[in-house]
Amino acid sequence: MKMKKIVVLMFAAGAMASPLAYATNGYFSHGYGMKAKGMAGVGIALPQDSLAAATNPAGIVMVGNRMDVGVDWFKPNRNTELTSATGPAVGAYSGNGDSSFLVPEFGYNKALDSDSAVGVAVYGNGGMNTKYTTLNAGTLATGSAAAGGLNLGSGDVGVDLQQLFIAPTYAMKLNSDHAIGVSLNLAYQMFKAEGLQNFGIMNPGSDSSTGWGARIGWTGQVTPAVTLGATYQTKTKMGKFSKYAGLFAEQGGFDIPANYGVGIAFKLDDATTLAADIQTIQYSGVKSIANLADTTGTVPLGADNGSGFGWKDMTTIKLGASHKYDGGLVVRAGFSTGKQPISEDQTFFNILAPGVIESHLTLGATWALANNGELTVGYMHAFKKTVTGTAGTTGINLDMSQDSLGVAYGWKM
Repeated sequence: MKMKKIVVLMFAAGAMASPLAYATNGYFSHGYGMKAKGMAGVGIALPQDSLAAATNPAGIVMVGNRMDVGVDWFKPNRNTELTSATGPAVGAYSGNGDSSFLVPEFGYNKALDSDSAVGVAVYGNGGMNTKYTTLNAGTLATGSAAAGGLNLGSGDVGVDLQQLFIAPTYAMKLNSDHAIGVSLNLAYQMFKAEGLQNFGIMNPGSDSSTGWGARIGWTGQVTPAVTLGATYQTKTKMGKFSKYAGLFAEQGGFDIPANYGVGIAFKLDDATTLAADIQTIQYSGVKSIANLADTTGTVPLGADNGSGFGWKDMTTIKLGASHKYDGGLVVRAGFSTGKQPISEDQTFFNILAPGVIESHLTLGATWALANNGELTVGYMHAFKKTVTGTAGTTGINLDMSQDSLGVAYGWKM
């Protein structure tokens, strides 16, 4: 009963928290669990805490009885620049009307016996937030040639997407070296748009939906020094955003994309570990995300083939390292990179969702505390990336950079 209350409270806290403004690998987080975040999100073959299930459910049978609670302070910087070859430049606009966010995480893990374990992970899968306080119908109409007919809306313009997962998990060892696991992903998402009157969206307010999917995984120690892992998450089938049936393809559809990955961890010695993951997110499998913008003006928004954000699949390579010092201090570092999912001819719709980040640098550390406790911190910097595109005669250039700083407390039970 106590565990059930904790999970319900964490779900409620996550749902009511500030927007999960992750626009890192597309709109997915760069990693899950503060220890993994300190290593650029690496974790498919390297489980380190009870959030391991969010990356590879097989890993929970390796981490023992423990609980982890953390929060990330996340600060994205997103901007749009409008230019024209046939008229005056319109200007540069900041999407940082909301500029600072807190993202919670929680994990619990319990060994059933020496060969099996259960757990639950609660975490922000990702999201997107923009709020332009000056980019509206008036500023876009400055100079008809420069505006190129663009007309988003009036007043503040932006969107807010949040996605939260609760993942009950079971894992078992096949033998002393190999394990498999499965998570049931129970998902909640919320969306709100404002300033899109000229798209026929009259500020209906927040809408939410729920759904479910699954993640499976394997991990195996193939030599005393080398561990491999593989994982696959199904598309998470979500209920429709009925208030936004006239915006998103498939009458308000917004499923969460499938993704898969492989990983390797290599122990140089008892103190130092190197690890790498390759992850692919299948944005092309969700029409509201992947459909190209309609340039003919004949396909209504919300139709099955209506305009989406035009995102392509994204593959990310993650590299991480950790080193343990005498006394229990562990330091971590990581770097990840991948081709962002937005094409140059799809920048207009993506003024609202400029998920153009490609590369991250991370640092982290864990200090051992009394009574089997530990304190972990993680820092991430996402390097500025600019995508230069066009819509008609107007140049629409998107850029984003990010920073986050998180802290988590974990204890072994």
